[in-house]
Amino acid sequence: MPKKNVDIFLIALNSPILIGIYEENILIETIKSQEKSSDILPLLYKDLFKKYNVKQLFYTNGPGSFMAIKVAYIFLKSLSILKNIPLFATDAFKFNQNKPIKAIGKLCFVKIDSEIKTQKFKDVEEVVFELPKQLVYEEFSKNTTPLYMIGAVG
Repeated sequence: MPKKNVDIFLIALNSPILIGIYEENILIETIKSQEKSSDILPLLYKDLFKKYNVKQLFYTNGPGSFMAIKVAYIFLKSLSILKNIPLFATDAFKFNQNKPIKAIGKLCFVKIDSEIKTQKFKDVEEVVFELPKQLVYEEFSKNTTPLYMIGAVG
């Protein structure tokens, strides 16, 4: 039996890590993990590559935890190069209903009129991300450079 052709979308900015498997841009499988990205991503993707024929890789390139973004980017960029699979990225605000994303202390990243800035908040809510039921390819870019935003929190 031939493997299904799929796209894989990763949100790894906080815990849990979310991985969506999409067939013809429709979500067919969801994976959640509380493990560290650096420990679990190689294992999860190894299993996914055994099970599926992966056509494209997608991820949220920030803003968020510097280390989480760095691990996700290096891991996916390496896979993209080694397996010759296109990699695409977009910011994370599309997947948390455009709510603030914790930066450091009381500072959060916010997106206002397509510009990402930091704002100080009295209370910082926990960020909850959700995988979309359908991938909208036009929302992603070939520019996969991480949105580290270090200057905003330094």
